[in-house]
Amino acid sequence: MTNIQTVPTREQVPAGDRWNVESIYATNADWEKDFAEWTARIPQYASFRGTLGQGADAVKNCLDFSFEMDRISDKLGTYASLRTAEDAGNSEFQALLGKYVNAASRAAQEESFLSPELLALPEAQLAEYLDAPQLAEYRLWLKRLFEEKAHTLSAAEERLLAMQAEMAQTPSKAFDQLTDVDMKFGTVTDHQGQTIELSHASYSALLYGQNRDVRRQVFTQFYDAFEAHKNTLAAVYAGSVHQDIYYATARNFPTAREAALFDERISVGVYDQLVETVHRFLPKLYEYFEIRRKIMGIDEIHMYDTYVPMFQDAEVNIPWDEGVALVLEAVKPLGKNYVESMRRGLTEDRWCDRYENRGKYSGAFSGGCYDTFPFILMNYRKDALDSVFTLAHEGGHSMHSYLTRKTQPYIYGDYKIFVAEVASTFNEQLLLHHLLKTQPEKRQRLNLINKAIDEIRGTIFRQTMFAEFERDVHAAAEAGEPLTLDFLLGTYRKLLELYFGPNFTIDDCLSLECLRIPHFYNAFYVYKYAIGLSAAIALSRRVLNGGEAELADYLGFLSGGCSKEPLELLLGAGVDMRTPEPVAAALEEFSQLVDELKNAE
Repeated sequence: MTNIQTVPTREQVPAGDRWNVESIYATNADWEKDFAEWTARIPQYASFRGTLGQGADAVKNCLDFSFEMDRISDKLGTYASLRTAEDAGNSEFQALLGKYVNAASRAAQEESFLSPELLALPEAQLAEYLDAPQLAEYRLWLKRLFEEKAHTLSAAEERLLAMQAEMAQTPSKAFDQLTDVDMKFGTVTDHQGQTIELSHASYSALLYGQNRDVRRQVFTQFYDAFEAHKNTLAAVYAGSVHQDIYYATARNFPTAREAALFDERISVGVYDQLVETVHRFLPKLYEYFEIRRKIMGIDEIHMYDTYVPMFQDAEVNIPWDEGVALVLEAVKPLGKNYVESMRRGLTEDRWCDRYENRGKYSGAFSGGCYDTFPFILMNYRKDALDSVFTLAHEGGHSMHSYLTRKTQPYIYGDYKIFVAEVASTFNEQLLLHHLLKTQPEKRQRLNLINKAIDEIRGTIFRQTMFAEFERDVHAAAEAGEPLTLDFLLGTYRKLLELYFGPNFTIDDCLSLECLRIPHFYNAFYVYKYAIGLSAAIALSRRVLNGGEAELADYLGFLSGGCSKEPLELLLGAGVDMRTPEPVAAALEEFSQLVDELKNAE
């Protein structure tokens, strides 16, 4: 009888392999106690309503209370969210998160008067508040708020929008529950001949294996599950898009894209010039696919042929501890304090939830809040080199959080997503540099060059394709185009043909990929990956080739939180993302790597 390797339940995962969520609350009962105390204070928001025109002291009292409540809310929400992420099928954790979201929605409703009441004050009084010494710590926050005046509604309207917060999570929650819990992918025979359960994590790992028949079977079987649910997924995604448009329109933005970019003060020009710059380099991407096809000795190249290492003779076997050691060695250019903080977090303090279990969120993320560790969710696999790079990536996020919270006050103790992807992909660049420097064997070096190419392909080209899809779908919906299943698949198919070129074989089922991308439920997010890697390539070269000043600039960036606008923070670190040059430079590096690969073979 064949032994089937199944995904373990949460209870079967050793405690040492789990994140230390108990450091936030030792038990759910402790969470319930804080939750009850916090919810009991929600009605106190009302005592500040109507007082904000009474002077700077009144504003300070209100903001002090509001941010104190936000800080407690962050801690409660982090615990509930992490618990749900570790096992989305656990009804007790779902209940915690549901209670929190409901209460947070009520708190937001009660707090919703704050911005419109402030913004309704005379301009002279607002200017006076900006200069008031007792509001010095809030000066930047107030300045940003005043810039939002055109997009802030009346108190009654803001309350109505706040009341929708829980309902607004429905598309994302439905997608997560369907794809992470309800959908089953069956079992497959892996590259070692073992029967294993196919899942999000094993799907990605299996595409790196050498047996093409296994890859083809895994690819087809995985998308069969999405084929079976395609109408539901299309409807859920269409609902998410229309929700984006609704909120943008309600807040007086011309488009959903402009609404999404406004928070970080990014112009649509930065977004569009990314797409335009990437389009210029697509012929080089087509050339890479043709080189890959020839090296692999196949007649046609398919999507399931694009991940397998071309020069790796042996299977990857990097257990967790070795992966951690490798990452720590790679980030040594960032100094002893950085390395030691990261080491302690990944080992003693148990920031990371390491391995897949049944019901656990797929993929990886870094999460936490000002008063918790910067936790990391992983689905680490020792047979995938990509898992080590993912660890470096999420470790970069968590160290960004750690240094920011160590340096900035709570009000500025977070950072915008636009700069977040710089810190993560920067660490991936350091890992790649370290491996290339320490790997003398030719085929392994070629494999790393291949890895470097695929990193740029996957992060700049691929994420830009996703960004173009989001832009086109939202624009179509805003123009009145019905977002039918056929429209979504057809739009995505055209982009697949553009980005993969005339000689790439695109399987019909690949169009379903647009229905399985979690980030599409946080619209206009993915372009930041492409921007982030471009900036990271520039900054990593600057640090590796520089001295103490360049390192200080970068560490200052990691400690900056949201004390400055994202583009300003990056400019201080040494890169100007207002221009297309950093993206073009990253893609020039891609071109050089492709040429090196071609000449080596």
